Amino acid sequence: MSYLSFLECSCCGRLYDARELHTVCPACAKPLLARYDLLRASEAWSRHSLLGRARTLWRYAEVLPVERQEYQISLGEGCTPLIRAGHLGELLGMDRLYLKDESLNPTGSFKARGLSVAVSRARELGIDGVVIPSAGNAGGALAAYAARAQVPAHVFMPRDVPEAFLVECLAYGARVTLVDGLINDCGRVAAEIGAQEGWFNMATLKEPYRLEGKKTMGYELAETLGWRLPDVIVYPTGGGTGLIGMWKAFDEMEELGWIGPERPRMVAVQAEGCAPIVLAFETGSESALPWPDAHTIAAGLRVPSTPGSCLVLEILRASGGAAVSVTDDELTAAQSRMTRLEGVFACPEGGAALAALEKLVGNGRVQANETVVLFNTGTGLKYPNAAVPSDAARRR
Repeated sequence: MSYLSFLECSCCGRLYDARELHTVCPACAKPLLARYDLLRASEAWSRHSLLGRARTLWRYAEVLPVERQEYQISLGEGCTPLIRAGHLGELLGMDRLYLKDESLNPTGSFKARGLSVAVSRARELGIDGVVIPSAGNAGGALAAYAARAQVPAHVFMPRDVPEAFLVECLAYGARVTLVDGLINDCGRVAAEIGAQEGWFNMATLKEPYRLEGKKTMGYELAETLGWRLPDVIVYPTGGGTGLIGMWKAFDEMEELGWIGPERPRMVAVQAEGCAPIVLAFETGSESALPWPDAHTIAAGLRVPSTPGSCLVLEILRASGGAAVSVTDDELTAAQSRMTRLEGVFACPEGGAALAALEKLVGNGRVQANETVVLFNTGTGLKYPNAAVPSDAARRR
């Protein structure tokens, strides 16, 4: 059973009925967060009860928002491996470096987590049409779960989106509209047309439930590491939903009595061509301004602005963490190292996480004896041109 209780505005604190359909806070237009009756949950649910449950994110159903099991739309998402990155660790002089490989989710990325839960809850609340702006992976994930739920899906993507993402959405039966510009332009058009047509908007942090799926990465880390958290988490950050979700999961687990008050240092990684969080962090700002002329080969990092930047920045500072930017050359070289040394075909965003860690080790901000988790958020198979070094042999 779900212990879902109410929705709370992340900014003004107003409360809303979780059994009604909501997007953002009507009072201040900030993201809403799902809240649970964790005291009651702790009396009936323990971490030991997870033993024997199915290896999907739905093993944490008590702290997910879907109230009736028949509405869980699942393709086997979650419970991705946490791999000991021994070869990369040796290269960096680290004994406890791990790689959380999200490429093994359905649709090949961590986006499957959020869209599984969001589509499930939307279906439970009676939604019969969904829309999303996407730079790639989110669109594919929405299309897949909407197909599974037999709900019409509409995806708005930049016209220069890598072809693999477009093909994926179309194959699942989604209606795709290509937009001149970046994901923020797609978001504007999707919101306008979606409102006219009555489609529910599943853009990043424009509804409460994608974050709930993403937070399961935090639960999985704790469970896999014996209910201890790593010292450092290095996370490629576009919209930032996953980082916010994991931090929320840590707070929930402490309230459940599953972990103590210790927290990892959270590191947000962005590309130098689109680094609004990094700039805001370095200048002491409470929120990030839109980034002009955003450009990077890592489509998931080409996000000029996010409605949750204030939450991301608050988490980085509260954890004693950092925000790091890397060049496209640095991230593609690191992507190749991760792929060749660990056998994980990393996406460019995963390469960015490794490139950032290399900088942090080099300047002494991460120590060799610390437990560090790098996130590879998707498969490199969707970026074939970015993944192969220019001097590599082609077909002979």
